[in-house]
Amino acid sequence: LDGEIITKAQPDIGFLHTVIEKTMESKSYLKALTCTDRTGYAAPLHCNMAFSGTVEKLLDVDVPLKAQYARVILLELDRISSHLLFAGSSAMDLGASSPFLWAIDARERVYDIMELVSGQRMMTSYIRPGGLAYDLPQGFDRAVQAYLDYIPGRVDQIEEILISNPIFLDRTQKVGVLSKEDAMRWSVSGPIARSSGVDWDLRRDMPYLVYDQFQFNVLVRTEGDTYARFLLRLQEIRESVKIAQQALDAMPPGRWMTANRKVAPPPKEEIAISMESLIHHFKLWTEGFRTPPGQAYFAVESPRGEMGFFMHSDGSAKPYRCHQRSGAFAALQSMPLVVTGMLISDLIAIIASWDPILGEIDR
Repeated sequence: LDGEIITKAQPDIGFLHTVIEKTMESKSYLKALTCTDRTGYAAPLHCNMAFSGTVEKLLDVDVPLKAQYARVILLELDRISSHLLFAGSSAMDLGASSPFLWAIDARERVYDIMELVSGQRMMTSYIRPGGLAYDLPQGFDRAVQAYLDYIPGRVDQIEEILISNPIFLDRTQKVGVLSKEDAMRWSVSGPIARSSGVDWDLRRDMPYLVYDQFQFNVLVRTEGDTYARFLLRLQEIRESVKIAQQALDAMPPGRWMTANRKVAPPPKEEIAISMESLIHHFKLWTEGFRTPPGQAYFAVESPRGEMGFFMHSDGSAKPYRCHQRSGAFAALQSMPLVVTGMLISDLIAIIASWDPILGEIDR
């Protein structure tokens, strides 16, 4: 520091380190899935999806259409929840308390839906290799529709009180500008990159699940400042509503888990009458399924950019190597580029606009 001016900055991670990847390598694939919820805990279903997608590539299993549509709905609700946390906490960091309360209230309603489908509010482990943990419960469509009808008005309310507020504008506009070239040079992805003019979104450009069936806009801004990053994430909530609505309207009937018996446990009614099914169920939950030897990488467009898992299989029931690619970790490296020469008070706004989740960064 030189008085209030930042002359040099360096991210210093290591205080939340959980050795999560090595923990995954000591567990069966299904048990390792529970670790993913605890990395990017602000958007845990995206971690579930990236992990499950990688395992599904290793296994070469088909996921039923119903499970794919349900995954899209839940992932977009997960994105909305994460962006709401960002919007509320960012506003609070700059001294606006009402948007924080509104955002947290709206986020709690997403948790109500997660609890409805999984029994858990946050660490659901609901997206699993081959499909979903359980079938969608009765009332799921009504609960999601009620939320999709509610959230646009709440976003309008948060936006209205902040985006034309002179104090908020002074604290965010032309603050922490990241150029398009630097964003690409430092492998930044997600909303931060799109706020700097990088037109890239895995849902459109490398589609997975059934995202190619839906109409939505990939939002891009060119300012690259804190204000652009804030506004873009709020606008992305509206696009998530569009995607989730289309998926809900087109939800097909059918299975919620793959028919591949090497991955999916036998139905409960079968276990009651078949000793072979009971043994198979027991072995799946104690030893786990085995994957063919090989390597796979699968990535999703998480609220913080490209979230992916690389796995190396040696043919056993545990991953020989499991590595998580975190969008938040890649983005954190670029922060010193934009904070040098800024005020300490600007640093608060810039860190908030990066939307870091330390469990995802410091794995």
